Amino acid sequence: MKNAAIELNNVSRKFVSPQGKVTLALRDFSLTVNEGDFCAIVGPTGCGKSTTLGMITGLNPPSSGSVKVFGKPVTGIDPNIGFVFQADAVFPWKSVLDNVAMGPVFRGKDLKLAREMAAEWVRRVGLAGFEHHYPHQLSGGMRKRVALAQTFINEPKILLMDEPFSALDVQTRALMQEELLGLWSEKKASVVFVTHDIDEAIALADRVIVLSKGPGSVKSSHEIPLARPRHVSEARYSDEFVHLSKKIWTDLKDEVQI
Repeated sequence: MKNAAIELNNVSRKFVSPQGKVTLALRDFSLTVNEGDFCAIVGPTGCGKSTTLGMITGLNPPSSGSVKVFGKPVTGIDPNIGFVFQADAVFPWKSVLDNVAMGPVFRGKDLKLAREMAAEWVRRVGLAGFEHHYPHQLSGGMRKRVALAQTFINEPKILLMDEPFSALDVQTRALMQEELLGLWSEKKASVVFVTHDIDEAIALADRVIVLSKGPGSVKSSHEIPLARPRHVSEARYSDEFVHLSKKIWTDLKDEVQI
């Protein structure tokens, strides 16, 4: 039996503007993600998807309720958590190799060892030969590969991803989804993946959570029975995939319609 990696129990999160206006982003929201599971969250804009990730990291503590990581209350930034953002979190003045090496360096690794580790991860994400290029010399997909290498080199036990591929073209996005699944299958981190794309959620996840419009709460949860290892380009054309997509859209459409 798997243990819980992430537990959010009846959490609510309020934000107060400089003018004193109170906005409730999440209300009575509960979610459990077990060790090694891949969970995707979909929902309308403003439903609290990114806020959920912030509470797991400790950056946005809940206004009420509790958040636990590996059974312990979240009290600050946990080094076991990796985060991949929608925007590239790279240093524009550093090369690909040095960008990837920064995580181990910040964690106290010797620079020479960190660069050796980085060289291996650059190769693993398909960027061999680009070690000494700078971010402005890379395509969007290549920069996203750098972001994955930056994250996985630190061997996170929990991986949080906030619409990481939304800015990519369709073909590159599919390639990056395959890349992510390949890296995840090796390390089996517990993943929470936020996306607006139902098909992306189904292609990647073991379970898809649908949030209501803000203030967000869980509207439904869908287990994804598609076999692993899973190939995105093949899975999305199966009858089971299409059925799941229609089912989840049925739950979601009332929340996104004005």
